Amino acid sequence: MARTAQLETLDQKIEKAQSDVVKAKKKYDLVVSTLKDLMDKRDALKRDELINAIMKSDKSYDQILQFIQQSNQENT
Repeated sequence: MARTAQLETLDQKIEKAQSDVVKAKKKYDLVVSTLKDLMDKRDALKRDELINAIMKSDKSYDQILQFIQQSNQENT
């Protein structure tokens, strides 16, 4: 009889743990989604800032592209 009670108690604990995992996963997924959205917004703002800086620059397209490519080659 004691074994049956122990099994029932274990089963209840397992069910609770499973439920907790499901809740934690939902919360995790929501936080990851929020993080992705925030990072996408940040990247869009940076992209807009870069485009505006390029448009205001007195450098030509070729000069800017050459500068970026030279920087990439120096970093490798």
